[in-house]
Amino acid sequence: MLIGSYSSSLVLISLCVAILASYTALDLTGRIATAKGRAVYLWISGGALAMGFGIWSMHFIGMLAFSLPIPLGYDLTLTLLSLLIAGLSSGFALWLVSQPSLPWTQLGLGALIMGAGISSMHYTGMAALLLQPGIDYDPLLFGLSLVIAVGASAAALWIAFRLRQQTLYVRQIRGAAAVVMGVAIVGMHYTAMAAANFPEGSFCGALGTGLSGNGLDYLVLITTLAVLAVALLTSVLDARLEARTAELARSLTRANQELTQLALHDTLTGLPNRTLLADRIDQAINKVAEQGGCFALMFIDLDGFKPVNDAFGHHMGDLLLKEVALRLRGHLHSQDTLARIGGDEFVLLVEMQEPDDALGVAAKQVNLISRAFRVAEQSLQISASIGIVLYPGNGIDQHELLRNADAAMYHAKSAGKNGYSFFDVSMNSNARLQLQLLQDLRVALEQKQFRLFYQPKFDAQDCQPIGAEALLRWEHPQHGLLLPDRFIALAEKTGLIIPIGEWVLDEACRQMRAWIDQGYSDWRIAVNLSAIQFCHSGLVDSVAKVLARHQLPANSLTLEITETTAMHDADASMAVLQQLSDMGVDLSIDDFGTGYSSLMYLKRLPANELKIDRGFVRDLEQDSDDAAIVSAIVALGQALGLRIVAEGVETDRQQNFLTRLGCDSLQGYLLGQPLPAERFIVDIERARQSLALS
Repeated sequence: MLIGSYSSSLVLISLCVAILASYTALDLTGRIATAKGRAVYLWISGGALAMGFGIWSMHFIGMLAFSLPIPLGYDLTLTLLSLLIAGLSSGFALWLVSQPSLPWTQLGLGALIMGAGISSMHYTGMAALLLQPGIDYDPLLFGLSLVIAVGASAAALWIAFRLRQQTLYVRQIRGAAAVVMGVAIVGMHYTAMAAANFPEGSFCGALGTGLSGNGLDYLVLITTLAVLAVALLTSVLDARLEARTAELARSLTRANQELTQLALHDTLTGLPNRTLLADRIDQAINKVAEQGGCFALMFIDLDGFKPVNDAFGHHMGDLLLKEVALRLRGHLHSQDTLARIGGDEFVLLVEMQEPDDALGVAAKQVNLISRAFRVAEQSLQISASIGIVLYPGNGIDQHELLRNADAAMYHAKSAGKNGYSFFDVSMNSNARLQLQLLQDLRVALEQKQFRLFYQPKFDAQDCQPIGAEALLRWEHPQHGLLLPDRFIALAEKTGLIIPIGEWVLDEACRQMRAWIDQGYSDWRIAVNLSAIQFCHSGLVDSVAKVLARHQLPANSLTLEITETTAMHDADASMAVLQQLSDMGVDLSIDDFGTGYSSLMYLKRLPANELKIDRGFVRDLEQDSDDAAIVSAIVALGQALGLRIVAEGVETDRQQNFLTRLGCDSLQGYLLGQPLPAERFIVDIERARQSLALS
């Protein structure tokens, strides 16, 4: 028998090639598992080529590592056939592990087929030596090699199937598994080689015509490494590309979720916005139609929020809105929806079994908001006006329901705030009237529909006229002459009060100039300023320009502001009032006694006059408390050196009482009603003569 020997370096190289081929195969299974459509078959084809070439290369290098005392060569046809068998076996293995599942029966059958393929590759490669006489195989070792081939195939298929998904540390686990698989493949090869016996006197029939030469092992090794490197590099790059694509997809999903959040939720409070609320209302309507029941829609408007914004700034206002949202949301059921649809406007959608349940829910919301809020170390007190609509009953769709809830909310606000009101059909007509008035108000200035009426003021002691108060009227084309209480709130809400107020100031000063030219140079004209006008930055300049335009002495103009307005931000009010006082304009604190004054600030205000509210004057004859209050106001004004004006004088007893107290001037229907300028002089002279005679 011919005794063969092995090159230890080539044996080690064959083991390394087997491990590399195994790792490449395992990595390719991961690519096949995530591929879609035609890409699956492309990966299987390319993988079969690389894996088959790697396994065949391990076998061929192992053959080259073996040497006999005779020269050897390899038949090209049989060698290529063994390569083809290796490729087909690898392709079958990759296809098998790409299936959704791998039951034990399928694994066993696959192991037999793949083991037979690997064994066929090896023994076909051995046959490529064309040894004469033929190779004798030890039956025991031959059978053992077949068992090893099948077992190694089964282990390889099971490992490849289990490791095809991208999980944590999968590459490290694949590396360890590749070592196990490589050792198994090499073990099968060298077991099969050990089974071969070469008779004495054998010669190689492929020596002259087949593959041979000293550099053949390096050529095969380099070619194999190139193929495996290309396959592995392609797989790794594809995996990275897939991972990056997956990350981009996740980022896109997160971005879409964020966009959806922004599109459907309020950015400040995180509550649903108007768009999402409309969808929830539609869902609730459909649910009632299918399952019965009912729901209530509550329009919540915060009372007193604007003063918080004005006094502490928008940042504090935003914090307050967040606290309101948290408090309301914390007392809702999971099926209820709380949405923010505007600055300080919220809408609550509550599903109920009975319409009467809405009463308790609304009362609860009012109580929740009426409790003080602690925001940035400040204790803030606000309230809520809530309008309630029920479905079915108060609308057919979300647009009508919201509109009716808004109308009910305004009704609750006009009824005194800090409460709730259920919708009634009559509210819609009022709401439409208010909306129409608002539209008409926008063109009233252009069409010169505003008029000034003048109510005279008389000296309390000698009943001589000392001037007048300018009172605004709107001569509406359809509704006739409207008093300020019908439209001033609308003007303030829309900001139209600024141009209207400037017109009133200009017209009053123009009329005062005309009266001075008629000889009434000792009169004063009084003009009321709204809170918004008073806070407007251009007030002082406007007053200066009007006085200059009509060449009116500054002390002929008296500006009246309410006590509440003056005290709202006392320091800021003092700065504005001081500028007006320095200009020479008279300043009057209107409705005195109805607000919450600080005497410390009041004595510092550069005011010239206190005006007693008509509410105290009206009940002087019946209410001793009102008489005491009026007496105290007069005494306070005199102590501060201020003129005292009493308005709302309607009876002789009121006139006599106020005169005895020491009021400087009186104003009221007893003395003279508000009149247009063209009738004012005639009536005031008549009234003066009548009072003088009495």
